[in-house]
Amino acid sequence: MQEAAYIERREKIETYFDRTAADAWARLTSDAPVSGIRATVRAGREQMRHLIAKWVAPTAGARILDAGCGTGLLAVDLARMGARVTAIDLSPTLVELAEQRMPTDIGAGSIRFLSGDMLDASLGEFEHVVAMDSLIHYAPIHAVTALEALAPRVRASMVFTFAPSNPLLMAMMTVGRLFPRTDRSPQIVPVRFDWLAKALAQSPKLSDWRIGRTERVSKGFYTSQALELIRR
Repeated sequence: MQEAAYIERREKIETYFDRTAADAWARLTSDAPVSGIRATVRAGREQMRHLIAKWVAPTAGARILDAGCGTGLLAVDLARMGARVTAIDLSPTLVELAEQRMPTDIGAGSIRFLSGDMLDASLGEFEHVVAMDSLIHYAPIHAVTALEALAPRVRASMVFTFAPSNPLLMAMMTVGRLFPRTDRSPQIVPVRFDWLAKALAQSPKLSDWRIGRTERVSKGFYTSQALELIRR
């Protein structure tokens, strides 16, 4: 039942990012003018991107999976730090855009862009996994299950973001429902940190992992919290 619910949710997310709002996300992740609300989201995502790259701080040649890469901004940051990045997203449209935007000045790093499921075991093994704002659209239990699926193929760390449950975020979600339905992203699923920490600690499949750093980024209509899992 959980797997069926995960697949159904994944299909809705793919439809949104690949068709419904691909143009909006293309603008959001560029330098094009956007509304005041989206400008705060852009600023928040940029801050979160830099935070995750700083935490991972890959050594030269480190293999990284960017799970839910979107238009590839974080993948580019990591490649410029010398990493070999496999960047995957459900949306072929956004992956194609990421390939078109890929800069030539990434130095010794590399990026392989793919469209598909971030949990696909054929992607291989990695030193690090990053999942920026890609698990926030799933039920918390499904996000934990996704981390459990990734863990056996990761040697050092997994850094992901979640939507922290708090009154401000809930208020912003309520306001967001006032936008036209075609302009909304799939609803994010807030989760309390204490619940998430307990679920991670009690998972037998994550017994070799411990919680490291956590930090919240709040910029206007953007609120997300990064959490680091480190292999023991």
